[in-house]
Amino acid sequence: MIQELKQYYGSLFEPSLIEEINNVATFMEVSEGQDLMKPGQYIKSMPLLLSGSIKIMRPDNDGEELLLYHLEKGDTCAMTMTCCLGSTKSEIHAVAETHSKLLMIPVGKMEEWSRKYKSWRNFVFSSYHSRMMELLESVDNIAFNNMHERLENYLDDKIKILNSKHIYNTHKEIAADLHTSRVVVSRLLKKMENDQKIKLHRSFIEAL
Repeated sequence: MIQELKQYYGSLFEPSLIEEINNVATFMEVSEGQDLMKPGQYIKSMPLLLSGSIKIMRPDNDGEELLLYHLEKGDTCAMTMTCCLGSTKSEIHAVAETHSKLLMIPVGKMEEWSRKYKSWRNFVFSSYHSRMMELLESVDNIAFNNMHERLENYLDDKIKILNSKHIYNTHKEIAADLHTSRVVVSRLLKKMENDQKIKLHRSFIEAL
């Protein structure tokens, strides 16, 4: 694990912090679709994502979920940090979008390292800022963009995250992420195909 830590965080954290992370972190490997966190759970550790992609969603009172943002390699979750520091229950649902590797940092180390290491404080503040910008982008998408624009932005994000022009999500899964109906998504995808922006295959969507 120490080699992966140095590879991903060697230029960001002091060698002594890398060593401490290696000593206290718990390595976790999760499969696509596996839950990492559910609403109502108390959070005892903070994730550092080594590889893969994690989807962060916010459920409503009816059980529907809205996609807030994605975590990628090198990221951590600002909402998780907030719950850790406040000893409150999670209000998010975190699901592995792809096969992912994580390091789980005990909550007690967060404040200790914030006092001890400038690089850790900078990392935490930078993570808060990045996630806040992504949240604002999600709010802007909902408030100011129509569903066609939201779908195009969603597909663009998928292509960047997966580093592939093939998107294997079903129309139903995309509709759930965008908080709309499968019929609407299917209709808009068909229009995008007619506009030659994508090609719809039996089991995946291909960006052109």
